Amino acid sequence: MPRTRAEIGLLGEELSCRWLRSQGRRVLHRNFRAPQGGEVDVVCRHRDVLTFVEVKTRTSEAFGRPADAVGPDKQRLIQRGALEWMRLLGRPKIKFRFDIVEVLLIEGSPPKLNVIENAFRLPDSSTAGR
Repeated sequence: MPRTRAEIGLLGEELSCRWLRSQGRRVLHRNFRAPQGGEVDVVCRHRDVLTFVEVKTRTSEAFGRPADAVGPDKQRLIQRGALEWMRLLGRPKIKFRFDIVEVLLIEGSPPKLNVIENAFRLPDSSTAGR
């Protein structure tokens, strides 16, 4: 069992990517960091939709669900990363969404993964002109 927060997070991302691939999603990039700020854990293609995935891994449910940690500030960070990704692609007119993968790594139990599709959206002003 991993011990440090970084090891736990890395294992959660690896398990998430394996699960996403097993469900027919194509993982395009991991740990995208935008030059002007913004970050996305995993960028995937899910059929005709580009998905920006935040992975939250926990070793206990004592402080709520992993997705509870994706508050407004974290959402803005992910949104900035996604918008930069889209800018680098030339702002294509494709569907995209924000998903969260919750990973629970509780000692003595198999890992549990839960995917929340469309976990949050861009504010309306961010999509002006699209």
